[in-house]
Amino acid sequence: MPDAVLVQNLKKRYGSTEAVKDVSFEVQPGEIFGLLGPNGAGKTTTLRSLCTLTTPDAGKIEVSGISVLDNPKIARQKLGYVAQEVAPDKVLTGRELLQLQAALYHLPKAVTKQRIEVMLNLLDLQEYADKKTGTYSGGILKRLDLAAGLLHAPDVLVLDEPTSGLDIESRFIAWDFLRKLREAGTTVLITSHYLEEIDALANRVAIIDRGVVIATGTPSELKDKLGGDRVTLRIREFSPVEEAEIARNLLKSLPFVQEIIINSAQGNSLNLVVTQQNDALITIQKTLNEAGLPTFGIAQSRPSLDDVYLAATGRTLMDAELAAVANRDPKAEKKQNMR
Repeated sequence: MPDAVLVQNLKKRYGSTEAVKDVSFEVQPGEIFGLLGPNGAGKTTTLRSLCTLTTPDAGKIEVSGISVLDNPKIARQKLGYVAQEVAPDKVLTGRELLQLQAALYHLPKAVTKQRIEVMLNLLDLQEYADKKTGTYSGGILKRLDLAAGLLHAPDVLVLDEPTSGLDIESRFIAWDFLRKLREAGTTVLITSHYLEEIDALANRVAIIDRGVVIATGTPSELKDKLGGDRVTLRIREFSPVEEAEIARNLLKSLPFVQEIIINSAQGNSLNLVVTQQNDALITIQKTLNEAGLPTFGIAQSRPSLDDVYLAATGRTLMDAELAAVANRDPKAEKKQNMR
């Protein structure tokens, strides 16, 4: 059986910007596969290439064994795509929008009527079906967008930041729906910059940073590879870098400390990898206090996907998000979105 999705050595450049430098991964049939990374990492460009919305500069892309580049029309029949931004025609009702979607996929009328009813029931949209979409809330619009993406019964459902902007309750409803899709055998490819979303949903995950896949595996595998617990501490709310360096030099001599990274983006906080032991925090605080460096805050936890990202890049996903916002060129971004 071929992979549900195969991406090999994908590259895409917009002018002088390398949106995707070298992305490779495969998605197995019937799994939820997550692409995790900050905004600007190349996730959306990868999905747009997969869904034939943009042409990559190089690489190989297949859906259920069909080449996306050589046979885009056939590949599109096997894909359902839900973009990050939901922008339906506000004068159409939900039912009318689904009828339009069915026409675009050339579904027979008898099949169309049946599939629309199935989708409306599946996503609990019956009471909204004959109301104009301009009256819908963000959560209802997202559910309608999911219905449109699933209407033609695709092999693979592709979701770009599916819960971005939704409230907590709507996000949990979406998560539950995606789990049910997986149980029914639908393959789901999802991008997100929400750590907890990928951790909760994905069978496997590829972490993307600056257009390159830096880690692939199950969430548990990626976290287990790191070993040890994580300790995050601050000497003061905004420690001078010299003070953080002194603290690092003191703490790296402790036998249970495996690694220390100074996180300058978060007030020169220190991120430690430590072997599991009950007195780690007490010993760390005692060592710093004796050197005249009382701790402002300290916490210990098991490894997370953010720790995986931190270990690979030297920065957290939040740091990367903030950097992407700070470096974003509005004119270049507008031009990229128009392509």
